[in-house]
Amino acid sequence: MGIVDSTYESDHTKWMREMMAKHPEWAEEQQKGRALWWDKKQEPELCQGFEQSREAQKPYPYDVNFFGA
Repeated sequence: MGIVDSTYESDHTKWMREMMAKHPEWAEEQQKGRALWWDKKQEPELCQGFEQSREAQKPYPYDVNFFGA
């Protein structure tokens, strides 16, 4: 095995670091966006209901010649 260069950064990563350094106010907007879409409190009862209502999947749903089960 060869030596892995772990210092590599893609052009996009370099650009994002540069832009975040120029615009520190973006960090707050980024946190607001994450909170809006991702940081949600989980409700175990609701998740359990979803699991219980799930239908059983057929053995291979992408086989166009399969008509069984």
